[in-house]
Amino acid sequence: MRILVTGSKGVVGAKLVDELKKRNHSVFGVDIQHHPGEIGYIQRMSNEEWTYSRCDISEYRQIERILNEAGPFDFVYNCAAEFGRWNGEDYFEQMWRSNLIGLKNLIRLQEKLGFRMVHFSSSEIYGDYEDVMVEDIMDKVEIKQLNDYAISKWANEMQIRNSNAMFETETVVVRLFNTYGPGEYYHPYRSVNCKFCYHALFNLPITVFRDHFRSSTYVDDCVVTVANICENFINNRTYNIGSSEFHDIETLADLIWDYTKADKNLIEYKDSEILTTKIKKVDNALAVNELNHKETVSLEEGVKNTIEWMRSYYRL
Repeated sequence: MRILVTGSKGVVGAKLVDELKKRNHSVFGVDIQHHPGEIGYIQRMSNEEWTYSRCDISEYRQIERILNEAGPFDFVYNCAAEFGRWNGEDYFEQMWRSNLIGLKNLIRLQEKLGFRMVHFSSSEIYGDYEDVMVEDIMDKVEIKQLNDYAISKWANEMQIRNSNAMFETETVVVRLFNTYGPGEYYHPYRSVNCKFCYHALFNLPITVFRDHFRSSTYVDDCVVTVANICENFINNRTYNIGSSEFHDIETLADLIWDYTKADKNLIEYKDSEILTTKIKKVDNALAVNELNHKETVSLEEGVKNTIEWMRSYYRL
C-alpha cells in the first residue's frame, strides 16, 4: 500500500515510517522541517528518492500539493500536531492552527480523494473523568476537557465524525496514553517520562505531583499496534493505545532516580497540578482484540532503555 505519514519526523511518526517500510509498504513522509530527500516546487533539491517533503498541514496548498504530486495514497496517518497541555497554553496560535485547521485541510482532501485516514488523538480528551477509560465513555458521560490541547483533540474527533456523517469518509482514531521511549529528545514540553529522564541525567530539579496516575506506553509497542490498523481497518473505530501497567508519578520518578543515581534532593513533591487529569487508567481491550496490541516492554525496562538512549544521544 501507498501510505502518507504526516509528522513523520516526530517521536511516533519516525518510528511508524520505519515500521511501515519493514512491512513493504511504500511510505512518504511530511513534516515542518527541511530534510534530505525532499523536492522543491520548481527544481529538484535532492538526488535521493523522493520520499519526504517539508509541509505544514495547516497550509492547504502545501498538503494539497503533496497529495496530488506524490500520491495517490491509500492511507494517511495523521501524526502531525502541536503536542501537550503546556505547549498548547504557551503556543496556542500554532496549536489551534495545526491541530484544527490542519486536520480540516486533510478532511477536505479526504472527501475529494477518498483515502482512508488514521488520526492521532490523545488520552487528554478524557479530561476530568477518573474511572477506567473505555473508548465509548465519551458518548455516555459528560466530560469536561481541562485545557486547550485536550479541547483541540476532542474537537478533532468531532470534525472526523461530522465528515463521516456528511461525506462517508473513512477514518480510525487512536488515543495515545503517555507514549515514551528512545528517540524522544528533550525540550521543556515533552512527556513527563522524557523530562524526568533528562533532568535526572543533567542534575536538574523536577516537581512530582502526588496521587497522579498514568498508563505509560513504550513507543515501539505503540507503533506496532498503530501500523496494524492499515492491515485490519475498521471504519469509525476509536482505539485506546496504552499499557495496562498502571503506576503513579512518584513510582516513575523513583525508577529514574534509582537507575541514574541522581540526587533525590532535586525532587520536589506537591499535592496536585491544576487542570490536569489526575488518573489515566486505560482499557485497551479493543486494541488487544482487533489490533493485536502487545506489551513487550515493562516500565522499568522502558525507562532504562530511554536513559541509555539519552546517554548516547547527548554523549554523556
